[in-house]
Amino acid sequence: MKRIAILGSTGSIGINTLDVIARLKSGFEVTALSASSNIELLSKQAKYFSPKALSIMDNRLEKELRGSVSTNVKVLSGEDGLLEIVSRSDVDLVVFAISGSICLKPLLAAIENRKEIALANKESLVSAGEIVMAAARKKGVRIIPIDSEHSAIFQCMEGRPRESLKRICLTSSGGPLLNVAKSKFKRLTKEFVLNHPRWKMGRKITVDSATLMNKGLEVIEARYLFDIDESDIEVLTHPEAVVHSMVELQDGSVIAQLADPDMRLPIQFALTYPERVASDVKKLDLAKIKRLNFQKPDLDKFPSLSLAREALKRGRTYPAVLNAADEEAVGMFLHDEMPFFKIPSMVEDVLARHEAPGAGRLTINDVLEADKWARMETCKLCCH
Repeated sequence: MKRIAILGSTGSIGINTLDVIARLKSGFEVTALSASSNIELLSKQAKYFSPKALSIMDNRLEKELRGSVSTNVKVLSGEDGLLEIVSRSDVDLVVFAISGSICLKPLLAAIENRKEIALANKESLVSAGEIVMAAARKKGVRIIPIDSEHSAIFQCMEGRPRESLKRICLTSSGGPLLNVAKSKFKRLTKEFVLNHPRWKMGRKITVDSATLMNKGLEVIEARYLFDIDESDIEVLTHPEAVVHSMVELQDGSVIAQLADPDMRLPIQFALTYPERVASDVKKLDLAKIKRLNFQKPDLDKFPSLSLAREALKRGRTYPAVLNAADEEAVGMFLHDEMPFFKIPSMVEDVLARHEAPGAGRLTINDVLEADKWARMETCKLCCH
């Protein structure tokens, strides 16, 4: 029996994770769940899965949550609630399904407590990949990615020595704006941007998919997850979203992972690893699809991908600033405070104003300070 905690159980990844667990029927116990503010759904999940602990990120909602669930359930709140959940002795595996840099401290705490990690949060590795992976190596903790692209790479490399890896190719569906001319970006509605053609995801990551910042963040994530140079990570647009990523080995062989686009598959792989069990995910019918198309992304149309690569090359706290500025800019767009087309230029302006700390070992405090500065700077620039 694998005892599981899910941070972000009311979001897209969290809901799909619980769906996978329910369909597998045995072998898993849901010990703890957390949400940002959706008490109604969290309470429903608690009634079905009977966890021992719940946490709500908004401290003001703790009392309301406590009144909506059984008295046998321990109710927590805020960052302290997440830290307590990942430290529980009755948790074997933690699914990180929350978005944003709030994930960083709980992730490090889970590693410190030697929990198995199933990671769907990009921002923690983007902001502090060097620190996170060093901690994981020190504690002997394996991080299994849930992102379909990184899960594909993990699967392609399964059983192969790291030395055999030559190059990674991350695929991108191209997002909702693949066939939209850049000249039309100024007139795009929020509803159009949020209408992804292949995946049903959270609002923030859907906007990142529209700007291709999600692929830039994935480049940074892949660099740390798989210990590979930025120059050896390629991105290809693949509208069918069937090939989830590829690896090229030293002998020139290219290995790909293909599946119908359904997030439940990489989630199930992360939960059951190293076993593979039957699922009800739709079978891939290549004869029906007939064609698989690939092309290089248009970097003039989608400059966010280049911004991410440049932040990775500069290193230190630049990736953290990139991530935080993007989070704030996307949030402003979603709250109708900034037009869509200004998101990449806002991130670029914040990066240009950043001065990273000097030489020496990068610390979590450095990362968090850079994150805080970037958010304030983004808000300041937006106001002006």
